[in-house]
Amino acid sequence: MGSKGIIIRVSGPTVTAGGMVGARMYNRVVVGEAGLLGEVIRLEGDLATIQVYEDTTGLSLGEAVIDAGEPLLAELGPGLLTSIFDGVQRPLDVIRQEEGDFIGRGGVVPALPRTKPWPFVPTVKRGDPVSGGDVIGRVAETPRIEHRVLVPPGVSGKVTEIHEGSFRVTDTVATLDNGTPLALMQNWPVRTPRPFREHLSPTLPFITGQRIFDFLFPVAAGGTAVVPGGFGTGKTVVEQTLARYAQADIIVFIGCGERGNEMAEVLADFPELVDPASGRPLMERTVLVINTSNQPVAAREASIYTGITIAEYYRDMGYRVALMADSTSRWAEALREISSRLEEMPGEEGYPTYLATRLANFYERGGRVACLGSQERQGSVTIVSAISPPGGDFSEPVTQCSIRVAGTLWALDADLAHRRHFPAVDWKRSYSLYMNSLEDYYRRSVAPDWSDLRKRMMALLQQEEELQEIVQLVGIDALQDPQRITLELGRILREDFLRQHAFSETDASCPMEKQYWMLKVIFDYERLCQDLLKKGRPVEEIFGLPIREELGRMKEIPVAGFIDRAKDLMARMDQEREREAG
Repeated sequence: MGSKGIIIRVSGPTVTAGGMVGARMYNRVVVGEAGLLGEVIRLEGDLATIQVYEDTTGLSLGEAVIDAGEPLLAELGPGLLTSIFDGVQRPLDVIRQEEGDFIGRGGVVPALPRTKPWPFVPTVKRGDPVSGGDVIGRVAETPRIEHRVLVPPGVSGKVTEIHEGSFRVTDTVATLDNGTPLALMQNWPVRTPRPFREHLSPTLPFITGQRIFDFLFPVAAGGTAVVPGGFGTGKTVVEQTLARYAQADIIVFIGCGERGNEMAEVLADFPELVDPASGRPLMERTVLVINTSNQPVAAREASIYTGITIAEYYRDMGYRVALMADSTSRWAEALREISSRLEEMPGEEGYPTYLATRLANFYERGGRVACLGSQERQGSVTIVSAISPPGGDFSEPVTQCSIRVAGTLWALDADLAHRRHFPAVDWKRSYSLYMNSLEDYYRRSVAPDWSDLRKRMMALLQQEEELQEIVQLVGIDALQDPQRITLELGRILREDFLRQHAFSETDASCPMEKQYWMLKVIFDYERLCQDLLKKGRPVEEIFGLPIREELGRMKEIPVAGFIDRAKDLMARMDQEREREAG
């Protein structure tokens, strides 16, 4: 325990305590007779300014403030998966069983269950040298995910004792020659990034199963994508779809400051979702960190750090982790409220002047890395961050600061959402900075002409957009027949390729090979239209060919056998050309 002081000022979730000589920045403290959890965020003389993670109603001057002597720590070990935590890692499902639907103040509940035994199988033996990041054993955390028990960073020595059997998370399973005990669980300060051996280049894609993301605006494994959009544009649906279908081993979903009914829906839906890759419950590889909009802002601010620390822990085991933050705007609003109570100089729109720095520090904790330790492992944390700009205004500070740091922008458009176009991504405003680094992967693993098809598709969408402006002014009759073909191809790309049905068993996720062959067929249809037009066939008759309707049904063709169906469609188009030539 550290210093002990008394409350001399209370302003909402911000408390000032006197007599706190010896306290350190970001140390955890216990505030008042109710034992409220807080964190030191400013020191001046013997005064400590504390942000409290719970409701401060009822605190009075003179009550004791006790410094715990350590920062806010995350408990990392078996039992994280399938769990639902609040922003400071209190297990909400456990609290509900013990206290009911409402969280009492001052309650201390361990994040990981202390009585549950876990079957531990060692992978090192007595006399083996180990250091930070080394795997000393394995635990079957869920039927799909193997929990790799790691030596904490900064710890090294030779193993003098190691045991096999069932252990609780706090039990010692190994001892080093310097007397250091190793348990299944370790603690880590949430505001400190976990170390790694080497940062790797973003040369592998984070495959989402969504055509507009994978084909037009990909994000690298370990990269960052921001998803700004106004109310009702589908940010949460995008993140839940990625949680189900993206190629990630572990999902960490942070519901930060969102509406209570929306988070209630998430909590009801996630345990029922089936993982398409394994057929088992999706929760077996998911951690939920939930803070609704009516919970204290300080806990909302901490939830981002709690979630990213858990993600880094599984990354250190060598897993591909996807972190979904919904939404970063609510986290920034918590920063703004805390900053105003500290009477700091406000920046743009009242946000603190260090907003950009805090956002950059968070986003930079993503990445694909060579993990710490003597064993060769690679892991990644890919961050997908939803942003809720007021009124859909992308010029507001949170969106702009995020865009400066993130490598991919998936800009959601309200008009597309109202037209039931999902994902409602505006391809005119979105972009990806990872295309050059991922091009070699696509060329080797999918097709040599992947990049050429993408450039051709973007150019055609741009031409179609320009033609739409002409049509709105003077009507479609003013267009020449080749331009009408371009207009029709743009519509096919938008409605039959870029639009996906999130609730369709076949179309909810689309593998890379299917995406490629769908586009090959569409561009082959464009060539057919141009060839028939040159032979004198009327454009209305060309659009009336049965092959046009089959293009619209391609997305519902199952993956198994799709390439053969695509080649068959292309062969029939060749026959149509030959028939016209004959």
